Amino acid sequence: MQLNFMFTVIKTNTKQSDHFSKLRSTLLALLISSFSGLAFAEQSDPPSESISSNTAESITQDAMMSKDQDTLSHNVVAPNIDLKEVAPPPEALLETHTSPKKIKSKSAKTKNAKTSVDETPLSTTESIDAAKPDSENSDVASETPTASDMPNEADEKNAEAITPSSDSETRPVVMAPQPFVILGAEVAPGTATRLGWTPGIAIAGLATPVPVLVINGDQPGKTFCLMAAIHGDELNGIEVVRRVMYDIDPKKLKGRIIGVPIVNLQGFQRNSRYLADRRDLNRFFPGTPQGSLASRIAYSLFKEVITHCDALVDLHTGSLRRTNLPQLRADMKNAQAVEFTEFFDDIVVVHSPGDEGMLRWAAAKQNIPAVTLEIGESNRLQAEQVEIGVKSINSLLHRMGMYDRLFTWGKPEPVYYKSTWVRAERGGILFSVVELGDRVKKGDILGNVTD
Repeated sequence: MQLNFMFTVIKTNTKQSDHFSKLRSTLLALLISSFSGLAFAEQSDPPSESISSNTAESITQDAMMSKDQDTLSHNVVAPNIDLKEVAPPPEALLETHTSPKKIKSKSAKTKNAKTSVDETPLSTTESIDAAKPDSENSDVASETPTASDMPNEADEKNAEAITPSSDSETRPVVMAPQPFVILGAEVAPGTATRLGWTPGIAIAGLATPVPVLVINGDQPGKTFCLMAAIHGDELNGIEVVRRVMYDIDPKKLKGRIIGVPIVNLQGFQRNSRYLADRRDLNRFFPGTPQGSLASRIAYSLFKEVITHCDALVDLHTGSLRRTNLPQLRADMKNAQAVEFTEFFDDIVVVHSPGDEGMLRWAAAKQNIPAVTLEIGESNRLQAEQVEIGVKSINSLLHRMGMYDRLFTWGKPEPVYYKSTWVRAERGGILFSVVELGDRVKKGDILGNVTD
């Protein structure tokens, strides 16, 4: 810290002026000494980010910092709003927003509390946290795949045990709903709100807050995340997130839902798949704080939002004007992912471990069950594809025990463990004969190429 001072010296011959001059000099010395101490304190503080490599493990280590550093006094209480109502753009809570490390560390230490709750036998299967994996009911939250190594938020730390009477058996533990802390805000139970996330990168346009929709249910449970438009030209997922989130009543929800309709806001504004630096954001997770623009944005999103998730669906479409059959892409060698795919209804599953740097790949490294939901074509908003996506997500929430709905379940769809591209051997214009989802056999005509 550098301090500059300017003084005006008035020469006098009086003893009184000499007295005041000495007094002024003494005060000045104390002032400089005080500021020097402040400067030293600021310089001696450790840096807020200490990620040394582009790995999910390094983010986990940051999230496990001491709980003693964290307080609730700095958080803003998020307003309860109707998401359907027209609202002003979200404001990033920069003034009150502490670092993600501090926010996450608050929940990291609650892991021990969660263990004590899980070891208590329950008489109900409605609690996601305490349900056993061998439950016979496939439609309840007890079969939700859990991220055992990932810290959870307030529901894991505030279990209240009802004191049993002396002449009765031990009563089950009652989980009390608690405020959900995210992005520097406290979202009260039974509240739906709109927050703002920004990667905080000092480049023109990147300080615009990205809308983050958060619903904290009136009953405790897990945290489910919906991400869309990581590629800025993929529009169907945006509408899926909007419809799902707007149709949730917080008073009936168990757990929490976080929805980010447009992750890549810069690409969306430019009608582009990529970021402003021409990189594919979905190849840079979990990111680093000192890397490229894409890597820094990925790091911020992963640390600020994704680390709160217990399960995640990443919505995509086909790229470059290609159309994708509605499908789930998941690593079917991962037991958590396999169980997660069973909660979706009437949709094909394609085995795909995912490439390094993809969001679901990085989430899996954090033991967060994650799948990619592909629906339709880029640069278009397709009502039929959106409806398929909304139905799939709603069936997922129902089977996870988070939000009850009435459904007519479709027939089970197959899981494909191998896929391949069929490419035309001659140039020209392709007129397709088959439709998406048609079954074909060897020798069938797929289309005609004209020159």
